[in-house]
Amino acid sequence: MEHSAIAKPGVSIPRLEFFGRDFTASIVVFLVAMPLCMGIAIASGVPPEKGLITGIIGGIVVGALAGSPLQVSGPAAGLAVIVFELVRDHGLSALGPILILAGAIQVAAGIFRLGGWFKAISPAVVHGMLAGIGVLIVIGQFHVLFDERPLSSGPENLAAMPARLLGLSMDIQSAERAFAVALATIAAMLGWEKFRPAALRLVPGALVGVLAGTAVAIVFALDVARVVVPTNILSAVTPPDGTALSFLMNPSIIASAFAIAFIASAETLLSAAAVDKMHDGVRTDYNKELRAQGIGNLLCGWAGSLPMTGVIVRSSANVQAGAITRASAIMHGAWILGFVALLPFILRQIPMAALGAILVVTGWRLVSVRHARHLYRDYGVMPVTIWATTLIMVVATDLLTGVLVGIALTTLELVPHLRRLRLRVVEATGDDGAHDIALDGAATFVSLPKLVETLDRVPAGTPVRIDASRLDAVDHTSAEMLRDWFQRRRAAGNDTELTGGRGRIATLNDH
Repeated sequence: MEHSAIAKPGVSIPRLEFFGRDFTASIVVFLVAMPLCMGIAIASGVPPEKGLITGIIGGIVVGALAGSPLQVSGPAAGLAVIVFELVRDHGLSALGPILILAGAIQVAAGIFRLGGWFKAISPAVVHGMLAGIGVLIVIGQFHVLFDERPLSSGPENLAAMPARLLGLSMDIQSAERAFAVALATIAAMLGWEKFRPAALRLVPGALVGVLAGTAVAIVFALDVARVVVPTNILSAVTPPDGTALSFLMNPSIIASAFAIAFIASAETLLSAAAVDKMHDGVRTDYNKELRAQGIGNLLCGWAGSLPMTGVIVRSSANVQAGAITRASAIMHGAWILGFVALLPFILRQIPMAALGAILVVTGWRLVSVRHARHLYRDYGVMPVTIWATTLIMVVATDLLTGVLVGIALTTLELVPHLRRLRLRVVEATGDDGAHDIALDGAATFVSLPKLVETLDRVPAGTPVRIDASRLDAVDHTSAEMLRDWFQRRRAAGNDTELTGGRGRIATLNDH
C-alpha cells in the first residue's frame, strides 16, 4: 500500500481510513481541477470540454497507472501556448494525430528508461520555461478579461494591452461588464487565500473566485460571454479522421509532437520531483510515470482533447488534503466525469472573464522571481542568465526555441571542465554498516542520471557518508539535485554526512 507523509513509517493505517482520506482529498482536487481544466482549454484556443475530457483521462486512467502515486495529471498551463499555436496554424483536427505521436514517444521513452535524463535538464531552464509560459498566459488571457480573444503572438498581445485598458469608459458596455466580473473574481480569489478561516483552508481560492465572478454576473444580470459546453460530454469526443495519416507525414507536425512530448515529460517529472518533497511515502518511478503519461496522451489524441502533464497545483492540493494512495487522483477524475455528465447547465453560467481571471493569476504565479533570486544567491550569475534568456526567448519566439536556447547556454558550464568531465562513483559498505559513496571527477548534468541512480539505490534508514574530497566541480543542476536529496534524507531522520565538500556543495552539511 502506498503511504504519504500522513502515513508514518511503521504505522499501519486501517484500510477504511485510507479510503476516507483519499475520498475527501479527491473532492478537494476535483474542486481545484474543474475551473483550471476549462480555463486552460480556453487559453489553448479550444472548447472548454476538451480540457474536461483530458482531466477525466488524467484522473481515471493515468491516476491508476502513474509512477508517482500522489501526482495528479490533467491539462497544464505549460502547454497552453504551444497548443494555441498548433490549433491556429494547423486546425483543431491536427491536435489528435500530434498527441497520438507524442504519447507514443513518451511510452517509448519510458520503456527505454530515459526518465532519468529529464532530471539532467537544468532547473534554470525549466523554471525559465515556466516563467515564459506564465508571461504568455498573463498577456494572452488579459484580453479575455474584456471578453475579447487573445491575438496570435506574445508580442502582439503585449502591445495591445494598453489599448484595452485605455479603451474602458464610464459608458458601460460589454468590455466594462466583463472586466468588472474579472476584477471580482481576482479579488475574491486573492482575498480568500489571504483571509480564509483555518477550518476552510482546503477550499481552493480558484473555486471561490469563479463562484464570486459567476454570482456577480447572475445577480446583476450582466450580459457577458459565458462558457459553452455540450449537453452530452461524449459528443465532444472526436477521434482522428481519415486525414490523420496525412498530418503525420508533415515534418512540422512531427516536430510539434516531439516538442509536446519533451515539454510535457519535463514538466511532469519536475512536478513529480516537487511532489516527492511533500511526503515521505513512495518515491516516483520516473520511467513508469513516463509510460503512464504516454498512454494518457495517446488516449487524449484519440479523443481529440488537450495534452496532459503531471500538474503541481492539483498535486500539491492532493497531498495537502491528506491523500494517501492513488485512489484520490482516480476518484477526482470520476467526479469530473459525473459533474459534466449530470450538471452541464451549471458550467454554462460561468463567465469567460472569470476563467480568464483565474488564469491570469495562475500565469503570474508561474513567473517565480524568487527562484531567480535563489539561483543568483546560491549559484551566481550564469544560472540566472540561463533563466532570464529562456524566459525572454519563450515570449519573443516560441516555447521550443526558448528551451533549446536555454539548454545550449547550460552547456557553457561544461567549458571549464572539458578535460575532466567524467564522474567516477564508488560505493562500499563501511565497518559500521554505513553506505559509503566516493565521488571523483566533475558532477555535471551530463553525469547526473548516473549520480541520481546511485543515490536512489541507498536503502532507507541506512546511514550515508559521501566523500567529495576528489570532486573537482559541481554545476548548479547537480548541486540542486544533491541539495534536494540531502534535505529529503534528513527530513526522514536518516543520518547523512558529507566530507571534503568544496564550493557549491560545501554548505550541504548546513541544511
